[in-house]
Amino acid sequence: MDAKKGDWVRIHNIILTPDKRASNLPEDTRKVPLEMWDKGFLLNEEANIGQEVEIETYIGRRVTGILVEINPYWGHDFGKCVPEILYIGRQARALLKEGEDIE
Repeated sequence: MDAKKGDWVRIHNIILTPDKRASNLPEDTRKVPLEMWDKGFLLNEEANIGQEVEIETYIGRRVTGILVEINPYWGHDFGKCVPEILYIGRQARALLKEGEDIE
């Protein structure tokens, strides 16, 4: 078994399939399912990735879904450095200071 009761896990669920989506949505949105990911403490005694499980979220909600990750973490960042924006703050301060000197 991959996970045991009490482990911090992430689950996935399909809330609405494309055929159940509202007709007034943009077409590209309507073509894909409405999905949910949630994190919480595993309530099942043990489970493997891919199994349906029940979790208790940090705030106490009970949710079921497919186990997709054990001990999930944030894997995103703010992207690569954009040199053009490094100096914006300095340039703005300089312009504001120039404006103060005019009066």
